[in-house]
Amino acid sequence: MTSTASSKPLERIGARVPPEVFRTLHRAAALTGATLNQFLVQAALKEAQAVIAREQTLRLSQRDAERLLDLLENPPPPNPALAAAQARYQELKRDADSGFHWQP
Repeated sequence: MTSTASSKPLERIGARVPPEVFRTLHRAAALTGATLNQFLVQAALKEAQAVIAREQTLRLSQRDAERLLDLLENPPPPNPALAAAQARYQELKRDADSGFHWQP
């Protein structure tokens, strides 16, 4: 690890690649006016941000979005399993409020 002028530590990333990949990356970096390291970091960062955005975004069709909003505004009544779970939760909550602490 090295330090910048602001004393923030930097991490090192290393990779071994075939010579033809190295030449291609080096050429692309030169064409952009960046060092190979700068080029690799920028390309990797851009891809990482795209992956994160893609994985954190929920895409719905217009029909599905309308169905989701309708369910949020008009939820169906709880089924028997959910009603039983709610009752168990309320019981555990009452026990916790009374000082009883259940431990599995």
